[in-house]
Order: sequence, then structure tokens, then C-alpha cells
Amino acid sequence: MILVVDSGSTKTDWFAISDTGEVLFSTQTLGLNPQVLSSEILTERIINNYDLNQNRESVSHLYFYGAGCGISSPQDRIRKVFEKIFTQAEISVKEDTYAAVYATAKPGTPSIVCILGTGSNCTYFDGKEIDQRVISLGYVLMDEASGNFYGKQLIRSYYFNEMPLDLRKSFEEEYQLDADTIKENIYRKENPNTYLATFAKFMIEHRSHPVMKNIIRGGLRRFIAHQILQFEDAKQIPIHFVGSISHFLQDDIKEILTTEYQLNIGNVVKRPIDGLVNYHKKQLENSSQ
Repeated sequence: MILVVDSGSTKTDWFAISDTGEVLFSTQTLGLNPQVLSSEILTERIINNYDLNQNRESVSHLYFYGAGCGISSPQDRIRKVFEKIFTQAEISVKEDTYAAVYATAKPGTPSIVCILGTGSNCTYFDGKEIDQRVISLGYVLMDEASGNFYGKQLIRSYYFNEMPLDLRKSFEEEYQLDADTIKENIYRKENPNTYLATFAKFMIEHRSHPVMKNIIRGGLRRFIAHQILQFEDAKQIPIHFVGSISHFLQDDIKEILTTEYQLNIGNVVKRPIDGLVNYHKKQLENSSQ
């Protein structure tokens, strides 16, 4: 049995496929970001899933693509967690940009692939290999145009009294906004980035409001300037997007890319797991030939 896993900070999609490419089962757990979660919490989130716990000795290969796995220390942390649970498996751990590339980009065709979900990232695909120019430093310093980035902007707008009265009332009705609750979730509880990203739902629901539109487009412009435009041929190749924020804001993304920056939007995929499973099925087919 082979496990193909795509993990963000909010949720993780798991697909089990046989050696012949048949899907045996699929399941979902909470996010498994090793940069913000301890080994104990990572372990708990996996073994509490019935399907995974019941089949853990049958897994021969585990291919994990995850947020927070762009540097060696979190990669090593989650690999050790997997090795203790899936004791018979060969483990492969890669950052989530690989999953985004495999799900959107055409082999042999250069492209830029962006992730806009709970966090954000961007990579260059030359048709064969991935070139990661900027290493992500996570939700505190980077993650522009992501769910957690927008969540911070909304909280700041509310507390700095920049949010118009009509939005303030709606915002207060939907969320607990007292300072103690916010600080407890950001500074003391697990997954502060996921907590911040929950506020992005409000922005998306009110995205036609001028204030929300300014916040949305300001974040997208920062992401384009700092991430996409680092690649010299950005205007000559398609730019693909993956993630929930990409999906819900795709009209804004397309307009800004094409009208303000003369860039070319490619595929927009809400979740990459289906494309990722197809990629590994093809790998199995090729290996059996």
C-alpha cells in the first residue's frame, strides 16, 4: 500500500493506493505543519484517524508533501514521527510546492506555481526541476496574500478603527474579538496561523466591499512583487495557483495579473490531492513497464 499525502496547516488529505494504482481509501486529518506543531501533536493527529491506524503496518511507501517542510529541521521532525507509526514504509518528505507543481504544471513546460491557502509560497518549474528562490520563513515574516496574512490585516483594521461601522458590526457578530481571546490563540495555543486564517472567510464573504477589496488587492500585489516577479521570464510563462484563497479570489488574481502586471494566469486548483494521486499512479505505471 502506498500513501500519498498533501498537508497544509489547516487540513491534510490522505489517499491510499495499491501497487497497481487502485484507490483503496481516502481520509482527512487536521493539518500537519511541523514548523508550528510538536511531535506529540503530529503523532496524535495521525493515530487518532481510524483508517490510518488500522492500516499503518501495511504501508510500503509514504509520500508526504507538506506546508512547513521547506527546510531540513521540520522535515526531519515529521519524518521521525512517520517512521514510528508507519514502521514498514519508506518515507519521502517534500514541501508542499512539489504537490502544487505536480497537480498543475505540464511536464516539459516552464511555469510558475503559487500556493495561496492558510500560508503562501511560490516556485519556478523549468519543465523538469523546481527552483525555490525564496525560502519561506512562515506566517510571522512571510505568507503574503495567504489566509493568515489576510486574517492579520482584518484584525489590525478592526483594532486600529479603520474598519467601517457596517463591517465592524458584522465582524463582531461572527468572531470573538476581545483582546484576551485573540492573544490567547496567537501566542499560547497551537496553530496560530490556522487561527488567523479563519478570519479570511469574512473577507471573502464581503470581498465586494471597497475596504475588503483594498485589503485583498494589497496582499496580492505584495505577493506578486516579492514572489512572482523574482523570476526573469515571469511574463512569458503561465502562472498556476493552488489553494483555497486562490480558488475564492481567482477573479481578483486574474484581473491584477493580467491588467496591472501583464502576466499570464494558468490553472487554478483548490486542492492538489487529485492531481498528486494521478502523478503517483503514472509513476507506478512507468515503473511496472
